[in-house]
Amino acid sequence: MSSKAVILVGGGTRGTRFRPLSLDMPKVLFPVAGRPILSHALTALAAVPSVKEVLLIGFYDDSVFSDFLAEASREFPQFSIKYLREYRALGTAGGLYHFRDAILKGNPYRLFVIHADVCCSFPLNEMLQMFDDKEAKAIILGTHVEADAARNFGCIVTDDKKRVIHYVEKPETHISNLINGGVYLFDRSIFDVIGAARVAKIEDSVAAQFDDEDESREVLRLEQDILVRLAQTEGFYVYETRGFWRQIKTAGSAVPANSLYLQKLFQHDIDAPGLAKASAFIIPPVYIDPTASVDPTAKLGPNVSIGPRARVGPGVRIKEAILLADTEVKHDANVRYSILARGAKVGAWARVEGSPITLDEHQTVMVKNGARVQNICILARDVYVADEVRIQNCVVLPHKDIRTDVVNEIIM
Repeated sequence: MSSKAVILVGGGTRGTRFRPLSLDMPKVLFPVAGRPILSHALTALAAVPSVKEVLLIGFYDDSVFSDFLAEASREFPQFSIKYLREYRALGTAGGLYHFRDAILKGNPYRLFVIHADVCCSFPLNEMLQMFDDKEAKAIILGTHVEADAARNFGCIVTDDKKRVIHYVEKPETHISNLINGGVYLFDRSIFDVIGAARVAKIEDSVAAQFDDEDESREVLRLEQDILVRLAQTEGFYVYETRGFWRQIKTAGSAVPANSLYLQKLFQHDIDAPGLAKASAFIIPPVYIDPTASVDPTAKLGPNVSIGPRARVGPGVRIKEAILLADTEVKHDANVRYSILARGAKVGAWARVEGSPITLDEHQTVMVKNGARVQNICILARDVYVADEVRIQNCVVLPHKDIRTDVVNEIIM
């Protein structure tokens, strides 16, 4: 039986928490473990033989994805990949409903729906097996988090057969430690549920005497408007993953996501292109783009990605970090828990440092002297850090020259 997949990519007016990194590129195209975030979901879908078509739905300009789609079509010949642009932001469920004819073309039996900013092990085949075993109408990926983190997500309550009996998005009180992982598997009846939610929303807006031109009527959110309805029906189940999972919401969250994907690659494909071999100066996993230049005396790792044409000088130490294209780290500098965007340069003996963050933490901010600051230090595009300067727990916006020590600040 054939399946399709929809990846929800959002749009240019969203993803503000990913700034300043999203000033240059959409969050979903930001490279993590040497590949765009979006590519990791496509790789997982490529392992599902029944998926013959993948549709990206969002409201970026078509040109944003043109190069990516061309490259992805060559890399993943087993399915076709298309981008469907919303005429305006319709919400995660509104976009699905708007393009329902394109999605249902070819009469697919099942539909994967994946949020593009999810970093996980993507147990898609396991979800398919559960779908068949339970004769389900919908499967949601669930994962367990600590109780204090659960309220930041959609919380799931199940019975002993893993059937979803209650769903609350970001509850005010503790509901469950089992949260929504942002990966779904639906049958065709999902469009009946969305259609009913749409009619109910229109009726509510008419009853409330909203303006006839009110555009919010067509905005439907999968989590808030649809999953609550599904929990009141039969056939809605949760697959609880034991693999890794986290969201890539803030700019800083790209660093732990980079670590998770690198570790997965190192464990399952140690000979993957770009993975550096362990040595006295390489603590794996480390990804180095073939066009990058890394001095043999630079010590890298663990969990480091070096992008195209990056230059790393002698005596450099880099740990838990992402260096994008055309970055430079001069001799004897130190970069830890940090992201260097395209063209950023770090001078000799300089230090660019964030604070350690564990892979099971879901916050990338902390409180210092009464102010919220980023755990991860972020240098945006073309930032220059002078020799012997220390930058710690800072976010530096593009095209800045930093010539004095700075700690716990956002540098505009």
